[in-house]
Amino acid sequence: MGTHVIEAGFPVNSDAEFEAVRDIASSTSTTTCGLARVVDKDIEAALDSGVEMVHTFVSTSDVQIEDSMHATRDEVVQRAVESVERVKAADVTCMFSPMDATRTDEAFLIDVIEAVTEVGVDWINIPDTCGVATPTRFKAMIEKVCAHTDARIDVHTHDDFGLATANALAGIEAGADQAQVSVNSIGERAGNAAYEEFVMAVESLYQTDTGIDTTRITELSEIVEDKSGMATPGNKPVVGDNAFSHESGIHAAGVIENSDTFEPGVMTPEMVGAERRLILGKHTGTHSVRERLHELGFAPTDEEIRAVTRRVKDYGAEKRRVTVDHLERFAKEAGVERQTEREEVRA
Repeated sequence: MGTHVIEAGFPVNSDAEFEAVRDIASSTSTTTCGLARVVDKDIEAALDSGVEMVHTFVSTSDVQIEDSMHATRDEVVQRAVESVERVKAADVTCMFSPMDATRTDEAFLIDVIEAVTEVGVDWINIPDTCGVATPTRFKAMIEKVCAHTDARIDVHTHDDFGLATANALAGIEAGADQAQVSVNSIGERAGNAAYEEFVMAVESLYQTDTGIDTTRITELSEIVEDKSGMATPGNKPVVGDNAFSHESGIHAAGVIENSDTFEPGVMTPEMVGAERRLILGKHTGTHSVRERLHELGFAPTDEEIRAVTRRVKDYGAEKRRVTVDHLERFAKEAGVERQTEREEVRA
């Protein structure tokens, strides 16, 4: 699809994960990245897996330094610098993350960033590890970080307040070159910025070419849904079953006339490899019923369409799903003839 970097996993985590990262790195021309704490064995495992990029990280917020790492700020800086130096010595691209950056003392955050910049880090990732950033605040943070390093900036956002994609876009607006995203938002707790949302926002709202083959986004989403066992909600933006579905009579009538009336316009189902659907239910209008009956080969009169629509609304009002089979039954009950039958009568 043209994805720029695949962060394949945490090689030191287990033999199985090491093998998975190694296999991914050897099977794709896309840059592959391995995660590593600022610990020698982590760095070595990542390098041994054959990735082209090592992403090393360390906690920088006081709560994580004290209660998770049981270390000091000075130790954090020292380990960060040594880890970046080790990756660079192996002639591998190095990304560094000050974990929990959005809850880190700002002056200390800048100290860490300047320290890894001095030893030649290639990328600095700014993670909103606990999902507490807002777009305005995150944008200001990225602007400040950019002013204190010549490394390229990457952002990593979490969706605890439903702001992950918005924060990632704010980071790009502020000067970041890249965002870490995940298909279907899958990630720790409430998840990460969604691949599909971020890519389509950049493509459609910012009118910028990402290099991604967007026509395979729905296919990719379905593969991840199947392999992960995590169902995608129907109202999930871009890839949910309802993303390009219309039930309301007003909406359906407008979309039948011109899809831009009740869809974004700058993003069509065809752009993401999806299909537009007219859903039948209690809000359905005659336009949708007419369209669906014609698709099924019926030739209804206006009076018959109104009769079938009443049946659809009544059935949908009982919170029951109206399927094609139901629609065909309603049409037959209303005496609607199929196109061939009506033509035969005329003949």
